[in-house]
Parts: sequence; structure tokens; C-alpha cells
Amino acid sequence: MAPYGARAREYKDGAIDLSVGTPVDPTPDFIQAALIKSANAPGYPLTIGSPVLRQSMRDWAINVLGVSGEFDVLPSIGSKEVVANLPAQLEAAKVLYPKVAYPTYLVGALLAKAESHPVGFDAREWPDADLVWINSPSNPTGRIAPVQELEEVIAYSRRSEAAIISDECYFNFPASKEGLQPVSILQVAKGDNRNLLALHSLSKRSNLAGYRAGMIIGDPLLIAKIREIRKHAGLLVPAPVQAAMVAALADEVHVHEQAQRYAKRREILRPALTSLGFSIEHSEAGLYIWCTRNERDFDTVSFLADLGILVTPGSFYGEAGATYVRIALTATDAQINAAAARILG
Repeated sequence: MAPYGARAREYKDGAIDLSVGTPVDPTPDFIQAALIKSANAPGYPLTIGSPVLRQSMRDWAINVLGVSGEFDVLPSIGSKEVVANLPAQLEAAKVLYPKVAYPTYLVGALLAKAESHPVGFDAREWPDADLVWINSPSNPTGRIAPVQELEEVIAYSRRSEAAIISDECYFNFPASKEGLQPVSILQVAKGDNRNLLALHSLSKRSNLAGYRAGMIIGDPLLIAKIREIRKHAGLLVPAPVQAAMVAALADEVHVHEQAQRYAKRREILRPALTSLGFSIEHSEAGLYIWCTRNERDFDTVSFLADLGILVTPGSFYGEAGATYVRIALTATDAQINAAAARILG
């Protein structure tokens, strides 16, 4: 990507980087205040989370995700470390992941020295495995898995005894109120959470990427095994960050406001891209537009770099993405408007 970045920076008004999905909007003041208030933290934090954080995570899972039945919760240092480490922690020998997917699913399988196989959406066609990653809403495509599909995934787990890990980190960002809405696999499970885990992150939800704050929710037996390993591995969420998580989880207003920002940015870029012949696929939720001009992905990257816009080639997410690009909405309103203006000429 370096040559394309250099070319984009040569544009007369400079580069607009829409390749990396890192939040740019401010961390809400009340969350910052909670972090600062808890800055005096001389003791070690609890791996399982403070009592108040555990209750906050449970309440959030019930009230926002619709989780029922027996389940446990565990804070994590963001979600990427969980994705990279979970196959090894659960001693998986064979891992399945989506054909177009976040690269760390494959990396985690490699670190665990497990077999890895990309698969399609239909769980009825999957081979037996120990651990399966699903991702809804998807990074990079923004696709939302329909309920029937999630029901088939649960049925697969019941047959095979595979652990299903549902990466739901973009759950809070549907493209619009009127469109398809994300559903947690734990809601679809209707209280039977055996072998099911959902991963959630506050990085995007609350603009806390720099805090490294996430959650694992689901099967108490799986979480007990993960928790024991994390205790010995020193995977502790710092106490001030735990306090910030409590504040963030208690408020949904700032989450809805952030979702509206991303929805507006999507609606600014979408017509600009389609005016140039781009086809937008999925992009039903999340922080990205997944689109194609029916050409090699790096040809599209090159075309946009000449306009001073940097995007990510779809092949970074698997061979099936080789004619697509991922365009991030994680830029300021001014940058998104400028990018649309450049595209429209």
C-alpha cells in the first residue's frame, strides 16, 4: 500500500485516508471523566472484572443484546487480542472462518497451529470443526447475517459440538433505522447458550479504541476455561479502563449519536461512488462501504489514489474479495465531504 499512499499524498489538497477503520470522533467527556476519577489504581485489577463492571456487562447483554438463560461475562483488552488468542486458549485443532473476513481469524488459527478453512454462509455445508468464527455485521462487507442463518449455525454447533464465536463488534451501527438490523447470536439462542460466545468491543461503540476495552459474553463453561488461562497470562483490563467501561455501558445515547454520524457519512459517499459506476454490495451495517468496479482491487485502489483517497484492497480479506475495495467511514465529516467532492469531480 505504501506506493499508493505516497501517490495519494501528492494530491493538491493532500490525502484522505479511508483505508483504516480507526475511530476519529472524540471519546465522550463523561467516559474520560470516569477514567480520570479512577486513575489512582495501585493494586492489580481483577481478571474477571470488578463487581460493578460485571453487573454492567450482564445488564447490557440482557437489555441491549437480548441475552437470556445462563451466561457469563468477561472483560477483554479490546477484541483483537481475543480473536488472535482464542483458538489456542480453547485448544482448537480445526478452525472455520468466513471466505471474506478480518485477517486475524486466520492468524489466530495459525498461532494455535490449527487447521484453517474458509467457508461460506450456509452452515449445512460446513465440515466438522472445533471452533467457528462468524462475523455479523461483517468486517469488511457490512453484511448482516439473517436470523435463519444464525439458527443454522446454532444447529451446526449442536450437531458437531463446535464452539461458535460470533464477532459482533459492529453490532451498534446499522446503516439506517429502516434497514436490516443486527441480531446477536445469543438472542437467537433463546437461553440455550451452550458452546456460544459473542465478542463485543467498545472501540467503535464508544470511540474507545485507545482504551482497549471489550467483552466476551456467553457459555459459562467456555468462559470459565478462558478466564483461568487469562489469569495466568496476565490478560488484565486496567482498573481505570474498567471504570470507563462501566460509564460507557450505562449510556446508549452517545452510541446512537455515533451511529447517526456513520449513517450520514455513508449516505454522502454512497451516491458519489455509484455515480462513477461502483456497485455497493451488502454494507448494511458497520463502518465500511464494500464496493466494486468489476476490476482488480489494486486497479481501483490506484484510481482512487489519483484522487488523493486511500482505500483498502479487498484481497486483504481473502481471495473472494479480489475485485472489491473497503472504504472506511472513520474520517471526519469534513474529510468525507471532501472525498465525495473529489469523486464527483
